[in-house]
Amino acid sequence: MEITFIGHACFVVKFSTGLRVCFDPYVSGYVPGLADPDVEADEVFCSHSHRDHSDFESVRKPEEPYTGTEPEVDILRTFHDDVQGAARGRNNITVVKSGGEKIVHMGDIGCDLSEEQLDRIRGCDLLMIPVGGFYTINCRQAYRMCEQIDPKAVVPMHFRGATFGYDRISGREEFVKLCEDDGKRETVNAGSFIGSIPDGKTLLLMDPLRA
Repeated sequence: MEITFIGHACFVVKFSTGLRVCFDPYVSGYVPGLADPDVEADEVFCSHSHRDHSDFESVRKPEEPYTGTEPEVDILRTFHDDVQGAARGRNNITVVKSGGEKIVHMGDIGCDLSEEQLDRIRGCDLLMIPVGGFYTINCRQAYRMCEQIDPKAVVPMHFRGATFGYDRISGREEFVKLCEDDGKRETVNAGSFIGSIPDGKTLLLMDPLRA
């Protein structure tokens, strides 16, 4: 599995089957400090319609498209806030399985999950989860949710860095400290790209490719 963190909540994941999936491409110029996403993928999934998550039309089809078995896709309907969508609307959690690999993109999750929802994503190979707060769950909430989901590898997203991100959201530092303090995961500084998920429980720290 190959993972590229484009920035904000946008990732491109290439499964071992060859399938390339893009999550939450943002409109060019809409996320401070990030350049045009400039990506190609076989499938595109957007968690909700806000412009920092929904520019699916900009994603190009690969010159050599995937021709293998169709992936299994599961969409969990959740909320962008903790008041049943009254503040920011709905949010989709997207689960994609291909070739025995299962990945979960949490979108702009802002609420707790039911036990039935947790059962559908628990133990995934890769979890992409927001940590910046204000618009989404914050670092502590994300850490608690990771404890419930227990993924093989987790990547924090939707955070503010020194040169990118929205002013109202936080960095990922508190989330990283909570994960490192519990000693359950190895921290891997993957830069902007990682070719394969390491063995064992892992915290992947990725930098935006398009910053």
